[in-house]
Amino acid sequence: MKFKCRLRVIFAEREIRQGDFAKKIGLSQAGMSAIVNNHALPSFPILYRISEELQMDFREIWIRVDE
Repeated sequence: MKFKCRLRVIFAEREIRQGDFAKKIGLSQAGMSAIVNNHALPSFPILYRISEELQMDFREIWIRVDE
């Protein structure tokens, strides 16, 4: 099962700077970049913090992509 991260689009729509957001949730810029660029999936605690901060369900942020 694969997932596509929509954070880049969400950040653009809400005019959120990736580095500022990473700091706010306690994640390094490199870690945030890996998630945004689909190079890594977040751990559950990070996924929860991202969802809470954006006030979105995680299924709105990560879309399942059928192979």
